[in-house]
Amino acid sequence: MRLYIFDDRQADAWQPFALSRPCSELLFGALLLRQRLERFAGAAAVGLITRPWLSSYSEPGVPPAASAEEIDKAEDRLFLCARAIPEAGERFEPPPTAATIRIGEDVIGAYVPGGEDGPDASWFSAPAPIPGATQEIEGDVLQHVWDLIVRSPERTRADLEAGAVEVGPPLSSPRGQRLGSAELLLAADVQIEPGVVFDLRSGPICLDRGVEVRAGARLAGPLYAGPSSRLLGGSIAGLSAGPFSYLRGEIEGTVVLGYTNKAHDGFLGHAYVGRWVNLGALTTNSDLKNTYGSIRLAGPNGEIDTGLMKLGCLIGDHVKTAIGTLIGTGSVLGCGANVFGGSPPRFMPPFSWGDSATEHRLEGFLRTAAVAAERRGLRFGEAERTWLSAVWEAGRAQRG
Repeated sequence: MRLYIFDDRQADAWQPFALSRPCSELLFGALLLRQRLERFAGAAAVGLITRPWLSSYSEPGVPPAASAEEIDKAEDRLFLCARAIPEAGERFEPPPTAATIRIGEDVIGAYVPGGEDGPDASWFSAPAPIPGATQEIEGDVLQHVWDLIVRSPERTRADLEAGAVEVGPPLSSPRGQRLGSAELLLAADVQIEPGVVFDLRSGPICLDRGVEVRAGARLAGPLYAGPSSRLLGGSIAGLSAGPFSYLRGEIEGTVVLGYTNKAHDGFLGHAYVGRWVNLGALTTNSDLKNTYGSIRLAGPNGEIDTGLMKLGCLIGDHVKTAIGTLIGTGSVLGCGANVFGGSPPRFMPPFSWGDSATEHRLEGFLRTAAVAAERRGLRFGEAERTWLSAVWEAGRAQRG
């Protein structure tokens, strides 16, 4: 059976992240959305059906983009929506016939036996029942991009309690003071300096392979730090961080996708931060209005009332901020924006330079992206240039 994960029309609207990557590659809790669906399917994904300009999408260890029209129908195929969150114990059992897969009222996928025609390209934008059986599973479906933030801490707790992250043989004699009784999961090569506090009263903490925790850090669960991350000091609570996340300061209820540098003080709260982001010293965001009112999320077509009292910002891939940047509640900083000048507009279009009106030029953007990758020991070659150039062109179209 071959697993394909697709972005539907609703996932397409998950800006600023949908511009630069398939939504299956977003972190939610301690796992990528793709990893959740692979666990459910019992198979690794072989292709991602996503937006046209991401046909050249390329990241290490991630399946390539796939075209719905070109999928080989000779083998059994399972199509699953990136927004679907099956319960941890759910496992897919292929039925004898084609089947619609549901979570509650939502159609989240389809199974097609080998030799039969699969859904046409339009189906993936708005999945509907297909002829055949119906398989209902337990789980949930993410609706809004801010669900990735506000629901992440509880999902992290559930992931760690269910053993969804395997860190290998645990660290034999961990340092640090513990408060509370939840589980502390430490990979064998985790490095912890003296003077670290693990607050386990609100949930478990997991430090994956090669994580370093510097003296003066106070970590509060539920918290997951991905491989080779560095927690450099400060009060960090409710964090979910992907690999190579270098973090310092006060951080609360935040998701960091990975390969991101926040090595200095400054508050980051109830935010989602993409990959390859660099936050200058004292960059700070607000996640609560002075009136305690509902926060409206900024966007290119106006604002959306989230109904939330606490929501910080959404920071796209490859965003860079200058020292002392102040980011307002409900702000969206588009992919590739280079932000300086104090307090940016609450909506920064993709590939902005300094303000929302000036464009970040392609060659300058690619040059910076290459340097960032090389600093983490990764290759930045023609595949990456092609993918990010296509993203830049699509972002330019969004800028108008």
